Amino acid sequence: MRRNRTRIILGLGAVTAVAAGALWFFGGSDKAAEAPAQPVRVNAIAPFVPSMQGTIPDGDLRALQSGPALGQPGGLAYSELRRLFDYYLSAVGEQSIAAIAQQVNNELARRLPAPQAKKAQRLFALYIEFKRELVELEAKPDLAGNGVQAIRRRMLAMQDLRSRYFSGDETRGMFGFDDAYDMDAVARLEISQNPGLNDAQKKQQLAALDAAMPANLRSEREASHVVVRVEQQATELRAKGASDDEIYRMRAGEFDAQAAARLADVDRDEADWKSRIANYLSERGKLLQSQADASESERQLALTQLQQSRFTEEERRRLAAYEQ
Repeated sequence: MRRNRTRIILGLGAVTAVAAGALWFFGGSDKAAEAPAQPVRVNAIAPFVPSMQGTIPDGDLRALQSGPALGQPGGLAYSELRRLFDYYLSAVGEQSIAAIAQQVNNELARRLPAPQAKKAQRLFALYIEFKRELVELEAKPDLAGNGVQAIRRRMLAMQDLRSRYFSGDETRGMFGFDDAYDMDAVARLEISQNPGLNDAQKKQQLAALDAAMPANLRSEREASHVVVRVEQQATELRAKGASDDEIYRMRAGEFDAQAAARLADVDRDEADWKSRIANYLSERGKLLQSQADASESERQLALTQLQQSRFTEEERRRLAAYEQ
């Protein structure tokens, strides 16, 4: 599963990548999804799926229990619910949607008063349907493209789709920060791609966006810049022969010991993935060579068996990018 380094370090809220298309991909009866960033690692018992070993569910359930949200008695902390939903939906590929829904509904019933639990369970059912329809929306040819106008069309189409599933309060609570982030990103892209502006005018307009940026959005943006700078420094140190311990100490100096340890976990996961891919490609080459005289169906069966023996269902969806 991919991880967002900023969120691993600082625990910041979800950030929507406007140009990346739908974040969730459902296919077949279980509908597969691309996972969001992993939560902070802690000691945990009996994880829902193996990839969640050592984690706790995202979403502050104390906020859900502690009373009104959005000024409404008996309300829900929608942003925290969405984080909880996305945490469990990251298990798609290891568990079916039905099993995930059962797990989420059980947790909501266990952690929330009955009236709130019922509302949250209803919201989760809508969230799943919204994600499924979002995939179909992203596949529409008229929304394709990476230009700023195409990105804006996708963003507006997604917002329109959300309005069919969620109330205004629910939309603001679950997606308000993402919308603000996306609108800022699109505005900056429009400025950078505007041929009618010279460099000085672009700089002036970008500065105006900076000045108008809400505090929470500014914190997210600044945190992202810090992580990029620190990771660039780590890359340069590695190129000079720095040890893992030296990288850890540099990161601990920039952030703290826990953040440095979490980033070290990410490094190990990425190194392990690269090693597994290298071994797979080597075995794949040998298999194809040994099956040179076999039929196409026999070769495909042998490749499928090799992949299934090395990777989870979710991981296998990523293999095509390495088999070119």
